[in-house]
Amino acid sequence: MVRVLVVDDHPVVRGGLVGWLAAQADLDVVGEAADGAEALASVAALHPDVVLMDLRMPRMDGVTATEKLAVTHPGVRVLVLTTYDTDADIVRAVAAGATGYLLKDAPLPQLADAVRAAARGETVLAPPVAARLVSRMRAPAVEAPTARELEVLAGVARGLTNAEIGRELFIGEATVKTHLLRVFAKLGVDDRTRAVMVAVERGLLPGPGSR
Repeated sequence: MVRVLVVDDHPVVRGGLVGWLAAQADLDVVGEAADGAEALASVAALHPDVVLMDLRMPRMDGVTATEKLAVTHPGVRVLVLTTYDTDADIVRAVAAGATGYLLKDAPLPQLADAVRAAARGETVLAPPVAARLVSRMRAPAVEAPTARELEVLAGVARGLTNAEIGRELFIGEATVKTHLLRVFAKLGVDDRTRAVMVAVERGLLPGPGSR
C-alpha cells in the first residue's frame, strides 16, 4: 500500500482527490492538509510515502513546504499538483525537491499512476511541463541581470519613477536609465511593464502577494 497525504487549500478539490485516490485498492489516503504548514505537521504525524502538494496556498506555499520536507523527511516523495505551469513555478518546485509536477487537468487514472510512480522514486512530469523544461535546457544561455539591475527593476515594480529609484539607491537618474536599458536587452523586452512581468515569470523578482 502507498500511503498518501493530500494537500490543497480548496476543500472541494481536496475532497475529490481524497475520494478518488482512496478508491484505489493499492493507495491509502492517510490524511489531508489545507496548507504547507499543516502538511509539515501531518507528514511528521502520519508518515506518508507520497505527498500530493498544491503550489499556491495561504500561510505556507507548496514550494516552501517541499523545501522543508526535503530536509526533515527526505524519504517522502512530493508530487506537485497545480493549475500553474509557468517556467518560474516549475523550476522552483523541481529545485525544491519535488519528485514530479502534474497539472490539475490531468485525467484521474493518470494521477493515480503518477502517485504510484512517485512512490517508486520515479520522476513524473506532465507533458506540457516536460516540454517547458526541455525548451529551457536547450535555450541558449542569456546573460542574467546584475544585482543592481534587479534592484532598479524592483523599484519599477513598486511603481517608482526613475528619479525616485535613483534617490533610493543613491545613483543618478541617467544611471537608472542605463540599468533599465540593460535589463530590457537581457530580458528581451522593450518596456518597463513587460520587464517586470518577465522578471517575475523567471523568478528574478517576487510576484504580487509573495511573502
